Amino acid sequence: MIEQIYKISTGNEKAVEKVIQDDNVHYIHMVFNKGEGLPEHFSNSNVYMTVVRGMLSIGLDDQEIHKYEAGTVLKIPVDTKMNVKNLDEPVLELIVVKAPAPVK
Repeated sequence: MIEQIYKISTGNEKAVEKVIQDDNVHYIHMVFNKGEGLPEHFSNSNVYMTVVRGMLSIGLDDQEIHKYEAGTVLKIPVDTKMNVKNLDEPVLELIVVKAPAPVK
């Protein structure tokens, strides 16, 4: 078999799954219920964030929180302060790709 196969969760429970973490890319699957999210942090690579379902509430650097619906892809530069939350009722599901893979 040439391909490698990975699985992600399909439920509504909180999840931060580091699906692929190799020298090329980090591929992360996240699920957050209302009021859940990530601790505030700085991006350690270029981040490509896809909103799969729900509504993403995100504050970047000193900007106010912006909201993005399903089907939106954000490109966030390295060293950007990020505050990722689900402030809405529907479950938020994200796919996050970090490229190039962080070295930190």
